[in-house]
Amino acid sequence: MSDVVRQFPEGFTWGTATAAHQIEGGNTNNDWWDFEHDPDSFARESSGDACDSYHRWQEDADLVASLGLDNYRFSLEWSRIEPADGEFSQAALDHYARVCEGLKERGVDPVVTFHHFTSPRWIAEDGGWAAPETADRFAAFVERAAGRLDGLMTRACTINEPNIVSFCGYALGAFPPGRTDGVQAARDVNAVFVDGHRKAVDAIRAAAPGTPVGLTLSMTEYVAVDGGEERLAKERKLMEDDFLDATGGDDFLGVQTYTRTRVGPKGALGAEEGVPKLVMGYEYWPQSLEATLRRAWEYTGGKVPLWVTENGIGTDDDAQRIRYLDEALRGVLRAVADGVDVRGYTCWSLLDNFEWSFGYVPHFGLVEVDRTTFARTPKPSAAWLAEVARTGALPQTRAI
Repeated sequence: MSDVVRQFPEGFTWGTATAAHQIEGGNTNNDWWDFEHDPDSFARESSGDACDSYHRWQEDADLVASLGLDNYRFSLEWSRIEPADGEFSQAALDHYARVCEGLKERGVDPVVTFHHFTSPRWIAEDGGWAAPETADRFAAFVERAAGRLDGLMTRACTINEPNIVSFCGYALGAFPPGRTDGVQAARDVNAVFVDGHRKAVDAIRAAAPGTPVGLTLSMTEYVAVDGGEERLAKERKLMEDDFLDATGGDDFLGVQTYTRTRVGPKGALGAEEGVPKLVMGYEYWPQSLEATLRRAWEYTGGKVPLWVTENGIGTDDDAQRIRYLDEALRGVLRAVADGVDVRGYTCWSLLDNFEWSFGYVPHFGLVEVDRTTFARTPKPSAAWLAEVARTGALPQTRAI
């Protein structure tokens, strides 16, 4: 690979990401806390204290800055900010404002996600995202929070992976509310999420004018197997196209990719023989990022700039993590060379953290976290990514 091809465009951004419930600890007032403590749910353990990041956020901000990354994507915990319908916590709003200010003081841009999987208990008890009025309630929360963070956010993400919440929560039963009502139920929830996104975009633009705003979407490289094309098209519409259709006029789209999905005539297939399978059950397939960036760009007609807002690998083999990131980033460069407008890359995740129904088993972090002392220890992959960010280029030699 030549030096020209190895080099990322001028202004390309480098970041890492977390989500409130996965790292803060003690988020007892949301639907996920209830789900974790339901013995009949898919959740294997409680999030508990997580990484204690609600109190140790300055240490986390120091880590991001020490790696030379220019942005940090984190999320607000709605249930802390609005613990009851219409009752807002000024202390919680001020906390997240301090996080933004602390990042900026360290030369790190705050990228704020307003909904990352968790909803307050009072929302869940009143129908959750199956209730159309949730879109308006979410927009009211967003307006209040965005107003407090006006001038502090570099970019705003409305909703993280709504397709995962709708499908896993309402069709598969693996997320709150743990329902298995089928594809139509997921499609109905998609519509509420789309409404919530559009209203949140308007709320952010009104309360924090000038802040770029967009959606982050879980995407996969869909591959038809043995006549699975028709089924693939239906699955992709439910999981991606319903939301891609809703991005018109947004300032960016966040693409979040980890693997591919092989689809046969009857639905998703397992890992292909000979392809390594990771701890979460899916294939090691770093080239999927390039495929999804190309598809997002083509589907939206090249009208919405792209950021990679999540990409990474859950593994205990940090050398494998470096190989994965190296190959994924080479795919980003190929897409950029062909005219796809990719503005930056965000590695998931800063910390080993609570991986939802999988608990603390998958390790996605650039930084290891001791489960007892909460001590943070950067891994070799953190140093590798820091060097890529510093130089704006991939190493001459592929990681092995």
